[in-house]
Amino acid sequence: MKAIHIRDIEPATLDALKRLARRHRRSLQGELHAILDQAVRLAPPEPDDEGLHLVTVRTGGVSRWSRTEIYGDQAR
Repeated sequence: MKAIHIRDIEPATLDALKRLARRHRRSLQGELHAILDQAVRLAPPEPDDEGLHLVTVRTGGVSRWSRTEIYGDQAR
């Protein structure tokens, strides 16, 4: 598992984190895990890189267009 090392934390911040950990009956590391888990829920979702989703529906009709007529030379 990956690790994070944070430097130069203000003493008041560290004291507050320790108080939160005691209040929640967790270790400092456990409190930091909980804070980070809560924070990542606020992150926007990853963009959908799959692009356009097409759905094919059978209508019972017959298409008169060929693939070449629709896509040109890229139909190959």
